[in-house]
Amino acid sequence: MTKRRYIQQDPPPIDAEVLEPLDSQGAQARAVVPEVDLDGTLRSGRLAGMTMTKAIWVLAWPILIESYLNSFVGLTDTVLAAGISENATDAIAGASYITWFIGLVTMAIGVGATALVSRSAGAGRMAVANAVLGQTMLLAVLSGIVLGAIIAVLAPFVTRVLNMSPQASQSFIIYMRIVAAGVPFTSILFGGIACSRGVGESLKPLGVMAVVNIVNMLTSFLLSGVDLTTTTVSQGISHTRILLHNPLSLDLGVPGIALGTLIGHAVGAALMLALLMYGFSGMKLKRRRLKPHWHTTRRLIKIGLPNFLETFGLWIGNFLILLMVGLLGSSGLLGAHIVAIRIEAMSFLPGFAMGSAAATLAGQYLGAKKPHMARKAVIRCAAIAAFVMGLMGLAFVLIPEQIVGLITSQPTHLELAPSLIRVCGYVQIPFAFAIVFRGALRGAGDVRVVMILTWIVTYAIRLPAAYILSGVDITTTSIVDGHEIRRVLLENPFGFQGSLTWLWIALCGELVIRCVLFSIRMMQGGWTRIRV
Repeated sequence: MTKRRYIQQDPPPIDAEVLEPLDSQGAQARAVVPEVDLDGTLRSGRLAGMTMTKAIWVLAWPILIESYLNSFVGLTDTVLAAGISENATDAIAGASYITWFIGLVTMAIGVGATALVSRSAGAGRMAVANAVLGQTMLLAVLSGIVLGAIIAVLAPFVTRVLNMSPQASQSFIIYMRIVAAGVPFTSILFGGIACSRGVGESLKPLGVMAVVNIVNMLTSFLLSGVDLTTTTVSQGISHTRILLHNPLSLDLGVPGIALGTLIGHAVGAALMLALLMYGFSGMKLKRRRLKPHWHTTRRLIKIGLPNFLETFGLWIGNFLILLMVGLLGSSGLLGAHIVAIRIEAMSFLPGFAMGSAAATLAGQYLGAKKPHMARKAVIRCAAIAAFVMGLMGLAFVLIPEQIVGLITSQPTHLELAPSLIRVCGYVQIPFAFAIVFRGALRGAGDVRVVMILTWIVTYAIRLPAAYILSGVDITTTSIVDGHEIRRVLLENPFGFQGSLTWLWIALCGELVIRCVLFSIRMMQGGWTRIRV
């Protein structure tokens, strides 16, 4: 029986906790620790031979396009729901926060995968990267099954917490139970993308996500039965014009929108698995790597769990914000809130793309023992993000009504959403720095500090400010003899008149403080000494 032996260099690199095995014939596998040229050129992996500037571009542009495609899916769901009714839009607004929670779980696994794969690629240890890939896929399937079951069971409870109308509640439950069936597909898809980014491969995930989003949007449009329209407001009167008639007469409404998501993610999971089994950039999904391997799994959890706790804390904070929107009391406010969020996403996606590029480069430069190059790459990514997001913020301030009219024709949305996106337009530059620095710190494995900072700004600043400025009273609603009875549990003591706009002012003010805190951590440099 052939024994599997392990080799290590003398001295071993700091992050060499898993050593590269010899092959089944006993031939020695190569372990290479690359150098980095003075201009930042890496010598291994997908980014080998590229300068820092070129590497940023190669990493960022596919992620940016992929992010926009992915955002267009959420935007399409909102547009289609707005074409049905304000209640349908409220249902999709609540559902978007639950699907965000699904993303937290896949992101937690993905952050650990990206950090470990990028370190392994930077050190030339591709067998370790393959081990991480296999365990990532295993965790993705298991977590997807469990999470999907939980969401399906808890959907009715969420509608009561969000104070939804009966019509919105029914649409929400149907939507979430259809989406819950596809959570394992979602986990596989985004887990594979995270591993691909770790080796610097952004183009293939882009191709997969392009197919996913085209299938998703087209299927949702066709099954929902909604026509695509645009609305303009002139002298207080709205004018709606049909841009594209729906060619089918299925008219499934909200269930059709959910089925588009399910089908799109199922197709994407199949494509991603096929690519990973074929292999690229030295990484390949192998059957033997799918067996549980505690050492590799522990390393994924070590990075992923703090990230999950960080983002889960952020999610709870934002879910409480959503509750405040519901407590403001008027029908259509949830929809106006999510319309503004969908539009805002168009601006912060460039920051997300640069944050992802910064995470990969930080990991690879640290793996190559060049922390000063990691810092330089992060700052360069942040400057690019600030420039692009600043331009988009200018559009939000100058033409918000025209932008909102492209998304919805519902009167409540047209009245409220423009002031919301105008507010967020003023903070796009500090928001850009916060996004990129946070992503880079994660990519370096500095997840505990990121978690602490995120929890501080969420619970010590964001929630108190939103509660004070929104003026909401804490209430509970019950149905007695067919009538809705609302009872005040806690009256807001600060005296502000309830307002969705003032709530957004509080949220955007917190983004400025978040920028300051993450900038301090980035400049302090402790993240360059993290061991993963």
